[in-house]
Amino acid sequence: MSTNVNYRIRSGDEVVVITGRDKGARGNVTRVLPEKGKIIVAKVNMVKRHTKPTQNSSGGIVEREAPLEISNVQFVCPKCDAGVRLGAKTLEDGRKVRTCRKCGEVLDK
Repeated sequence: MSTNVNYRIRSGDEVVVITGRDKGARGNVTRVLPEKGKIIVAKVNMVKRHTKPTQNSSGGIVEREAPLEISNVQFVCPKCDAGVRLGAKTLEDGRKVRTCRKCGEVLDK
């Protein structure tokens, strides 16, 4: 993946998984990894990791979120309440904002 790719999904957005094991699951984006083209969604794509004990943790089997491919999720429009594609539009004051391709709602305030 190229590092100069501009993704429209940002940290804090609500997304829905559209393909894979967790299809249909919704959650908020906690991290965006643009250099890898992946995102981490809260409570989605949970995996078990076997960790060694350290001075800070007791070790054992730890459950945590694994990154998802950014193309496997869709933004959830608050007005449509469904997964939608995002568009971009420039307002009169010169700001570039994200818009819902389904209903035309401006998503950035």
